[in-house]
Amino acid sequence: MTLIKSISGIRGTIGGPTGDTLNPLDIVKFVTAYATFIRNSGQSNSGKIVVGRDARISGEMVKNVVCGTLMGFGYDVVNIGLATTPTTELAVRMTGADGGIIITASHNPRQWNALKLLNHEGEFLNKADGNKVLEIAEKEDFQYADVDHLGHYKEDNTFNQRHIDAVLALKLVDVEAIKKARFHVCVDTINSVGGIILPQLLTALGVEYEVLNGTPNGDFAHNPEPLEKNLGGIMERMRSGKFDLGIVVDPDVDRLAFICEDGRMFGEEYTLVSVADYVLTHTPGNTVSNLSSTRALRDVTEKHGGKYTAAAVGEVNVTTKMKEVGAVIGGEGNGGVIYPECHYGRDALVGIALFLSSLAQKGCKVSQLRATFPNYYIAKNRIDLTPSTDVDAILRKVKEMYSHEQVNDIDGVKIDFPDRWVHLRKSNTEPIIRVYSEAATMEEADALGKKIMQVVYDMQKQ
Repeated sequence: MTLIKSISGIRGTIGGPTGDTLNPLDIVKFVTAYATFIRNSGQSNSGKIVVGRDARISGEMVKNVVCGTLMGFGYDVVNIGLATTPTTELAVRMTGADGGIIITASHNPRQWNALKLLNHEGEFLNKADGNKVLEIAEKEDFQYADVDHLGHYKEDNTFNQRHIDAVLALKLVDVEAIKKARFHVCVDTINSVGGIILPQLLTALGVEYEVLNGTPNGDFAHNPEPLEKNLGGIMERMRSGKFDLGIVVDPDVDRLAFICEDGRMFGEEYTLVSVADYVLTHTPGNTVSNLSSTRALRDVTEKHGGKYTAAAVGEVNVTTKMKEVGAVIGGEGNGGVIYPECHYGRDALVGIALFLSSLAQKGCKVSQLRATFPNYYIAKNRIDLTPSTDVDAILRKVKEMYSHEQVNDIDGVKIDFPDRWVHLRKSNTEPIIRVYSEAATMEEADALGKKIMQVVYDMQKQ
């Protein structure tokens, strides 16, 4: 059992002892710490907090504890029900709330859940603010509301449609071209909230669709991370030749992967690359992605005359850097598209609408579109950690060993070789070291990653 406390939020497995899992007592503690921070921040004073959740089996229980705690602290709760992460982010802005809590463990398996914490802009807390919440939680010096100042509870189920309306209103979403193209797509919504909102979006765009794993019951039909090894079902369905495009999302619908018409993966890394290419064609400018993302975004950006900048891993780090450099599009190589014209958050709905617009305007097949981008391959490996593992010491040693190469240590250690790179970093969401490597072929990328992993294993034996 595991409880992970970080600026990304509070994430853990359900059931077990306090202090070591995501259980009711710890949920109360961290929600109270967040509410205390929001009230003391002085950033807003509406007295409202938005709560949304994905369809995880534990979601109802966690939602009840979260909402009750916020009301006990004196906050009015706007519960938007089963909703995607980007929907909840937009709801904070649309309601003028002081903040928001998203109940989702994103791509983690069914036994996990988490609290993702938003500020009054509907964006994730930055590192400094996240650390303040953790500090408040440790002190447990809480003051709850008296009976005359308890918060009120309200349910508002209009935000799925309001989210869709916001996407359709974007200038670069060519609704008419999409409708004329008469696309037929297959969608895997992994038994979560994508099964609710994506059919509504596709209907509004005039797209015919078939949904796999569409019942939002949280009983995931397969590992919910949208990687090729987990997507055999939809890839096989795509090989029937009946569809123009395959669409896959994670449980909270902020990650997006495409599948070509012939059943081959478009490449999760190329979700952002393809959408960015479309956006940059119409609105040239700068781009940002994280250190673990493909070089293809840099290549595409420079082709359009813009400047590419790398940020530390984590949505808040990417959005902060995007604001600094005035990026017109950005995101993460895990299929996360951030388009500031809508909002500063990874949004699969935005990604789908922009991708379909590009495809409709170009009038080509998905595989043909993929062939227009630089070809890189990323191998994604992991090293499982034990409680005694000194990750910082390991990363320092790796940095020293490769000091003669170009090294970036703003987030773990990234070693840039002339024609390839490898990035090691401790995950914010799981007890692992992520080892991502990129090269001209998958074999070369995987070999580079495995070589560095062996270096780490050898260090652990010493």
